[in-house]
Amino acid sequence: MTTLSGKTLFITGASRGIGLAIALRAARDGANIAIVAKSGVPNPRLPGTIHTAAAEIEAAGGRALALKCDIRDEAEVRAAAAQAAEHFGGIDIVVNNASAIWLAGVEGTPMKRYDLMHQVNTRGTFLVTQSCLPHLKQAANPHVLMLAPPPSLDPKWFAPHTAYTIAKMGMSLCVLGMSAEFAPLGIAVNALWPRTVIATAAIGMIEGVRAEQCRRPEIVADAAHAMLVRPARECTGSFAIDEDVLRETGVRDFDPYAVQPGQPLLPDLFLG
Repeated sequence: MTTLSGKTLFITGASRGIGLAIALRAARDGANIAIVAKSGVPNPRLPGTIHTAAAEIEAAGGRALALKCDIRDEAEVRAAAAQAAEHFGGIDIVVNNASAIWLAGVEGTPMKRYDLMHQVNTRGTFLVTQSCLPHLKQAANPHVLMLAPPPSLDPKWFAPHTAYTIAKMGMSLCVLGMSAEFAPLGIAVNALWPRTVIATAAIGMIEGVRAEQCRRPEIVADAAHAMLVRPARECTGSFAIDEDVLRETGVRDFDPYAVQPGQPLLPDLFLG
């Protein structure tokens, strides 16, 4: 399979950034996209809502369903999964993209930030996957994709921001457990992480990072597409890096993905 035509993707955090880029790449194939995000009305600090995303997806050739949903809320998530499955006739792919970030040490991390990251990153990933699981069981080539790093116990990734690292690695641990649990069902569960920092709203949380040191979200979207068209029974439990995935498909020139080609790029967190 080389296309996502007719497939239904349930993507969290799809109103902007990497989530929207993944949605638009699938839309160009003619996929159905459930846009699952909190952004129902414009925010002057952040571009994009579920409604602007829906318009972009449909303009790109896909079908869109805008679902205002806080993935911390169990009832909202279960209702969103049910609505998406009813609207499109099922769910083939879940992309756990939504994530909260706060890069500070122990003293600089308020408990409300700690709770937010764990509720969105680890718990949200678990809840969304659990809620969509009955529909994935019925799909022909079901995939779950986490935007999560390779798991690591290296203290250098914990010391500067223990709370964030625990929450993000929680998503990675979901991949380890769920890929093994769902293997007999033929449901692929994998992780994808960018080689370099990606120019999204989150770079404002990383001190000293400038957009010209980053790549665009489209590199992650193209890598995600390459993973999601693979046979689910033949590829599960992997922690893939976007650049490596695209090299396997024959890509050699990565300059077009750079915000400013020719500028030195910053490696992303959790990659040594």
